[in-house]
Formats: sequence, C-alpha cells, structure tokens
Amino acid sequence: MSFELFVAIRYLMARRKQAFISLISFISVVGVAVGVMALLIALALMTGLQSELRDRLVGSTAHVYVWKVGGIDDPDRDLKRLREMPEVAGAAPVVLGQGLVASAGTTAPIMVKGILPELEAGVTDIGHSIKTGALKDIAPRDDGPAGIVLGKDLATKLSVNVGERVQVFTAEGGTLSPLGMMPKYRSFTVVGIFSMGLYEFDSGYGFIHLSAAERLFDKTKPELIELRVNDLFKARGVADSIRESFGSDYIAQDWADMNQPLFRALWLEKMAISITIGLIVMVAALNIVASLILLVMEKSRDIAILKTMGSSAKSIRRIFVLQGVIIGVVGTVAGAIGGLTIIYVLDRFKLIRVPMDVYQIAYVPFKLEAFDALVVIAAAVVICLVATIYPSRQASKLDPAQALRYQ
Repeated sequence: MSFELFVAIRYLMARRKQAFISLISFISVVGVAVGVMALLIALALMTGLQSELRDRLVGSTAHVYVWKVGGIDDPDRDLKRLREMPEVAGAAPVVLGQGLVASAGTTAPIMVKGILPELEAGVTDIGHSIKTGALKDIAPRDDGPAGIVLGKDLATKLSVNVGERVQVFTAEGGTLSPLGMMPKYRSFTVVGIFSMGLYEFDSGYGFIHLSAAERLFDKTKPELIELRVNDLFKARGVADSIRESFGSDYIAQDWADMNQPLFRALWLEKMAISITIGLIVMVAALNIVASLILLVMEKSRDIAILKTMGSSAKSIRRIFVLQGVIIGVVGTVAGAIGGLTIIYVLDRFKLIRVPMDVYQIAYVPFKLEAFDALVVIAAAVVICLVATIYPSRQASKLDPAQALRYQ
C-alpha cells in the first residue's frame, strides 16, 4: 500500500473528534450509490419498455411494407422478385380494410386483414399467437360462412367463442337505397382467437382469408405485400433497395418508419429521465467537494507537518484525490450492486403492472444493456474524480509556516 493511499484511508476513517467529517463522507457515498442505482433502474426501465414494444410490434407486423401507386398489377410476379432479394425471408400479399363487427347486439370497430395463412405465418407471428382454434380454418367453405380469427380482447367484448358467428359491416360496396347508402355486410364463423400481447391488435384486429377480404372490400387484387427480413435492423436497407430496383411507382416502408413517432418519444423519455436522475450523482459530487474542503481545513496542521517532513505538493494532492476516488468507487459499486438486484427482482417477478390500453403491454419489463451500465459506472467515477480537483489543489498549495503559526 502506497503512502498516499494509507493516509487517505486513515483520513476517511475519522476518529471521534472528526465524526462530522466522517458523516459527510458517508453521506457522499450514499448519494453516489443512490444516484447510480436510480440511473441504472431508469435506463433498464426505458430500454426494457422500448425493446419489448419493438419485439412485439415487429412480431405482430411485417418488417417491410410494399405497395404500388395505382395498385399491384401482378402480385405473383412481384412476390417472386421480392423473395429473390437478399435478406428477404418471407413475403405475403395482404388486403386491409376497416369496418364494424357485430354479435348479439354488440358492435365494435375492427381492422380486417385478408391473408393467405400459409404465407402469413412466414411474415408475422400470428401463427404462434393463436390461443384457440387454427389459422388455417379461415379458408372459404362451400357449406357455410368463411372463417375469421379475432383478437382476444375483441372476442371478449363481443362475447363470442370459436364456432359462433359474427357479422362484419363495411362501407365499400354498399347498396344505394331510399334511406341512403346501406353498408355491406358478410357473416363469418369465428375459427380462432389470438393474443399477440399488443392491445391495439388484440382489441381491434380480425384475420380472414385473402379471397374473402377481396370480396368484402370489392378488391380484385392485393393492396400491398408484406416482407420479413433476416435481420430486422436491415429492414431500412431492404426498403431502399426495393425503391431503387422496382422503380418509382413502388413505395416501401420499414417497421422503424411506420412506428417512428413511438420510438422517438421513447428515446426522448429515456434521455430526459437519464439527465434528470443523473443530477443526483452531481449533487453527490458536490457533497464530496464539501467533505474534502472541510477535511482540508481540519487537517491543515497535519498537511503542514507532512510538508515539513518532505512530502511534495503532488503527494498531498494525490492523498485527497484518492479520498474522492475511494468515495466514488465505493458508492458506485454499492449503487451498481443494488441497482442490478432491484432490476432483476422487478423483471423476474413482473412487479410493476400497467394498463394495456395505454402502454400496449401488461407489465413494465426491465432490461439493462451492458454498454449503458458501463457508461453510468464510468461517468459516476469520473464525476467523483473531477470533484476532487479543487480541494486537492487547495491542500497542495497550503503554506506550512502559515498553517503551523495558528495551531
């Protein structure tokens, strides 16, 4: 152990006469620990929320949407060309339309999505989200209405189960009557109920066969094509390649563009929370400055004696720098351990529940990235180190003659 480290530890472990300075040092350690712990928890909360929403969104929807101005003329040809592109793992045609679904006197708005079950399963996670029934049963039948798969919350609102019928009303293709335009409707048999974990889908989506959707909305061809890519973070590059390869008539949007406002808001919240809670560490650093200044004033006689015995100004400065670093490191380690423990408990037992209709998820997930943790720990130590600069310089400049004269 070096001389400077030995003296720094002895000064921190103050005796009865300097108990007040020791108390301030302890408060500084606690302040750093609380700041680091709070910052880690906040970052884990925002990162977990962002990751969970992203995973559920890209699982419930496609990675890239492709449509053409004026409509897709030859869907089979475009599907073949898109599947041949690098990074494209799956492609499926889609018809989308809005309407009202009714059952037993209860109505609710619905987004109807016409799909081909065998292709849709390779683009979204709808196949793995079926809780009751089967997705393949939406195929049109000669002996009754076509099938429809409803979201869990939507089925609960309509009080329907698998095997029961619902009516879907749409404005497209309505008939003109003396009372005005009458909406068009078709009956469907509920053949499945899904739960994707996103309130928007579970409470407002229904899946029917592509051919049934074309008849329901008076379409002759699919409106757009969905794509799934091997790496979702390369979706934007795939969308750019489609626009370049297929021509200006084709429009492609990736999942990030479709949900840009949501993820920008989450990123802004993450930065705002990080800066706000990071001020706690700054306050703790001010406590370190105060405790070291008081210690310099208290130990002026000791500093003078050390200088008369041959200690250099650099050595004196190093003593007080080490004191601040010890406070910072101990507080940071304690805060990191506490933060990681709380993060694990909160995420493991799903303790924080939130309303699904507001946040799209049932509980708050916590996920701390290694980079974020390292940045917080390094920043806390650096702030504590910077806080030692002024007190340590004042201690090194102390004149032994002046200090001993008034002792």
